[in-house]
Amino acid sequence: MRPVALTIAGSDPSGGAGLQADLKTFHQFGVYGEAVVTLVTVQNSVRVSRVEVLSPELVLEQIAAVVEDLPPGAAKTGALGSAEMVEAVARAAAEFRFPLVVDPVMVSKHGQPLLPETAVHAIREHLLPRAALVTPNIPEAEALTGIAIRSLDDMRQAARRLCEMGARAALIKGGHASREDSTDILFDGAEWRDYPATRIATQHTHGTGCTFSAAITAGLARGQAMGEAVERAKRFIQEAIRTNPGLGHGAGPVNHFAKEGAE
Repeated sequence: MRPVALTIAGSDPSGGAGLQADLKTFHQFGVYGEAVVTLVTVQNSVRVSRVEVLSPELVLEQIAAVVEDLPPGAAKTGALGSAEMVEAVARAAAEFRFPLVVDPVMVSKHGQPLLPETAVHAIREHLLPRAALVTPNIPEAEALTGIAIRSLDDMRQAARRLCEMGARAALIKGGHASREDSTDILFDGAEWRDYPATRIATQHTHGTGCTFSAAITAGLARGQAMGEAVERAKRFIQEAIRTNPGLGHGAGPVNHFAKEGAE
């Protein structure tokens, strides 16, 4: 039977991020993708000009509909948009019998806020305890933990704090670090794993966080262990950035046709 993965995320009409990027990534990993829409954006590679958050009740109905008929092997969250939405998704996740990857999307690639401060608090209190894995970038990890991150040791401290806050594992992404490399750090509550990579000089990185977390979710849906899922996803996102199609006049998308697990 083909594995199934679920994304609970916002819509990006340009196709580079959000649930569109998630579904493309699931497909590339040989996983059947289903999507629950949390918010709708007006955006492209240059700007985000409007964000409309759906009602939490409608989102909960979407989740119930797909889970009862096409239960996934793993799920992920993306942009949730409001504290009420975070709390609603957390309530639904309390009944999940499959791992949940939480990508705490707070700001768009163009700097548009996608999550108010009240919702950041709701993630800390309600969603992190439901997460098999949380995948913040450095600014998101700082917002969630209150730790100023300037080094790899700071990243490790933040990962440990996120696990203390309830997540079963934390992956701090190093793309925003001011270093030549881009090292991600995974902590599962007991063991550490580092995923170093060479930084690629390009502006075309729209949707990297969505795509990376979706690739991890696909791996979990296929029954991979957490470390293996992250490792293959890291190789995939590196190749997707390296081979980006150069679309758009601003921060264009990565290459969702990249070979899965490419070296």
